[in-house]
Amino acid sequence: MPDFLIEAKIGGRIAGVDEVGRGPLSGPVTAAAVVLDPSHIPFGLDDSKKLNARVRETLWAEILRFAQVSVAHATVEEIDQMNILNASHLAMKRAVIGLGQVPDHLLIDGNLIPSGLTLPATAVVKGDGRSQSIAAASIVAKICRDRIMVDLAQQNPGYDWHTNMGYGSKSHIAALQNLGVTSHHRRSFKPVYNML
Repeated sequence: MPDFLIEAKIGGRIAGVDEVGRGPLSGPVTAAAVVLDPSHIPFGLDDSKKLNARVRETLWAEILRFAQVSVAHATVEEIDQMNILNASHLAMKRAVIGLGQVPDHLLIDGNLIPSGLTLPATAVVKGDGRSQSIAAASIVAKICRDRIMVDLAQQNPGYDWHTNMGYGSKSHIAALQNLGVTSHHRRSFKPVYNML
């Protein structure tokens, strides 16, 4: 389980930053930046992928209640223009800028720090399983992106985005072949690119 040791060692106001949605064939990539209140850290924070939907929703409510939270996205067009890694980093930078109070230090999930950040930052490999701040960011980002995909699924029936969240599931690939490519598909991603 992640803990607060990295944050405590660095000291000050620490923002955990994580993104979700690098792999899907459709939809935006979403990032969150979260500054936890050390005296009100929700119990059970973990990598969002390890938690079921009900637990994620409970933790999300607790995070919003006690933490400072910012969410941002990079669009499908931006993903196609600049590639998924750069778009992910753009979403992260937007999330950090969106925080009301400027944090003292950033903990970024992964092994790369987005270029152009003006704040001190540390890359934390598998950070959502090590840092509670990054785990909180992973939960917020996942819930926000999942809700976007559920909305898009209602506007674009047949692709099952409400269940596959835009990932290349069998039903999604079949829908691409039968219904075609939508404006929400990432044209630079191979399965979509090949169909065009």
